[in-house]
Amino acid sequence: MSNQSETHSGSEALAGQRLAFIGGGVMAEAIIAGALKKRLVEASQICASHPRSKRADELTTRYAIHVTTSNTVAAHNADVVIVCVKPQRLKPVFDELAGKLRPEQLVVSIVAGASLATISSRLNHPLVVRTMPNTPAQIGQGITVWSSTPAVTEGQKEQVRALLSALGEEMWFEEERFVDMATAISGSGPAYLFLVMESLIDAAVHLGFSRKDARQLVTKTLLGSVLFAEESQKHPAELRNMVTSPNGTTAEAIYQLEKGGMRTTLSKAVYAAYQKTALLSEMINKS
Repeated sequence: MSNQSETHSGSEALAGQRLAFIGGGVMAEAIIAGALKKRLVEASQICASHPRSKRADELTTRYAIHVTTSNTVAAHNADVVIVCVKPQRLKPVFDELAGKLRPEQLVVSIVAGASLATISSRLNHPLVVRTMPNTPAQIGQGITVWSSTPAVTEGQKEQVRALLSALGEEMWFEEERFVDMATAISGSGPAYLFLVMESLIDAAVHLGFSRKDARQLVTKTLLGSVLFAEESQKHPAELRNMVTSPNGTTAEAIYQLEKGGMRTTLSKAVYAAYQKTALLSEMINKS
């Protein structure tokens, strides 16, 4: 489907819908900017809340949306309420909005670790969507995994798909556990790659490249490799074998990486992130 068709479809799904962003941080701004850029909604359809008036003024000036310091004021007239606060700020949001949402309002959360059951229970509201976007969403190249309560209608799911298209691609799963799993893969994943990037740049500098040249070499190599993998649709092992000649330089490097336990370490890291997500969920449930 072309971008034009996607935008048209998204515009239809969100036609006349009023959006409220509870929290005006980086990810909220990414959704706002993307939705306006794709013309999914008009600025007049968006209201956001933020506790700092300076930040509220920044968002108003930048996007011509209405911004308030009150969560209840922001949510009052909205059709879709997007909760974009940090986990430690979720309890006050629950306290402020519980019992104040209309039955037909849809709540979309991007809060890490906050389960559908917790959000629905604490807000006393059945229409809840839980999402896990990632950092590349800030430039419209993200991937967002999401799930929803049974009460969410197909029409509302289409609204969510349209909204998340502002961040890149989206994947819906009926089972919520996939959102927790995605937190450890796609949510934290960019940090793993940034660490690899940082390590390769340092290695290039050690060899004798300037840091500027090293950064360009590494960045373009990683970007080109990902684009090639996506276009070729080949298994990563097959792609790796294409680059690795017998007894060659790449084979020697791969041997050292395998000897150092790269696969095992990465697997452990992902599982540790998954466990941390479960722990965060428990903390939110108890708060």
